[in-house]
Amino acid sequence: MIRSTVSFSSLRRLLPQTTSASASSKIGTYNWFASQPCPLESPNPTYSDEEYADVNWDNLGFGLMPTDYMYITKCCEGQNFGEGQLSRYGNIELSPSAGVLNYGQGLFEGTKAYRKKNGRVVLFRPEQNGIRMKIGAERMCMISPSIEHFVHALKQTVLANKRWIPPPGKGSLYLRPLLLGTGPVLGLAPAPEYTFLIYASPVRNYFKEGSAPLNLLVEENFDRASRRGTGNVKTISNYGPVLMAQTKAKKRGFSDVLYLDSATKKNLEEVSSCNIFIAKGKCIVTPATNGTILSGITRKSVIEIASDHGYQVEERTVGVDELIEADEVFCTGTAVGVAPVGSITYQNKRMDYITGSGTICQELNDTISGIQTGTIEDKKGWMIEVD
Repeated sequence: MIRSTVSFSSLRRLLPQTTSASASSKIGTYNWFASQPCPLESPNPTYSDEEYADVNWDNLGFGLMPTDYMYITKCCEGQNFGEGQLSRYGNIELSPSAGVLNYGQGLFEGTKAYRKKNGRVVLFRPEQNGIRMKIGAERMCMISPSIEHFVHALKQTVLANKRWIPPPGKGSLYLRPLLLGTGPVLGLAPAPEYTFLIYASPVRNYFKEGSAPLNLLVEENFDRASRRGTGNVKTISNYGPVLMAQTKAKKRGFSDVLYLDSATKKNLEEVSSCNIFIAKGKCIVTPATNGTILSGITRKSVIEIASDHGYQVEERTVGVDELIEADEVFCTGTAVGVAPVGSITYQNKRMDYITGSGTICQELNDTISGIQTGTIEDKKGWMIEVD
């Protein structure tokens, strides 16, 4: 088995070696960090370049498995984020009046690092996540890191947790960047201080079905997002409200719920945490990102790949009645990849779709997975090498 992990001597060369810095760049000075941080210069277990973490990679799912380090930095109103530091994964301490706790002023992103067969480690389009965070921060009146800073922080986090990246074909290292309003605030207002942090966890399939087809329920009683709201940005406040509908659907044996637009209840929007596509013949359609739908990075990539493969791709309003005529339905997202949908139930009527070998879904999934893992040449410059 190929074994590879972080070389801390190499990592030290990557990190800034300053002896004096502002509080925004020296994590060891943060008195709100609950556990004592362990900077890389301190005595730590060292790992050879041949070592993996002690994980049963064959049984890996999509649950939290804390890794060694997280990246963290903060800044105050009117400032820019300075260089952060890596610290041991652990709890953080927040003021009870933190903006994120009182008014939900927070954003998150999700991206993955992959280990190629040649041992190299790559990220998939990380700059797109940085762009999306900046857009979300503007909508939520928050300070955000620059795109360059965002990508650099991801690379540092990956290197520090390299032994947790699964072997080729066994999964990926999921990275969760967070932007939080951590400054204290009582009246409704933007927080006076912000924290940017990234933690990581090795993962495989998001849904418990694994790679098996999903069965979705069209949700009519609850909305995911409303017009002119925040459905198009990755704010934390978008996700708590979907839990009730999702939980009820799962108790009935469904994988997840498919939401309709809040205005008419006649048009498809997205699943709880991923975008949706429907296909008939050589035509693929997906709901347009008109302000209520998140612009997924996997979604954007799949649209481009499908066009390259000769499919006609349309981004437009998609009526729920179009599900009846569809040959295939599939979901896309960082966590789910390109996931086939076997059935959708709408108003107690179940519609079944083609899945498996020879489908459009499989073709697109094989292509994007191949680019991510290095078995297909990356002609688009999507993959960014980390080490």
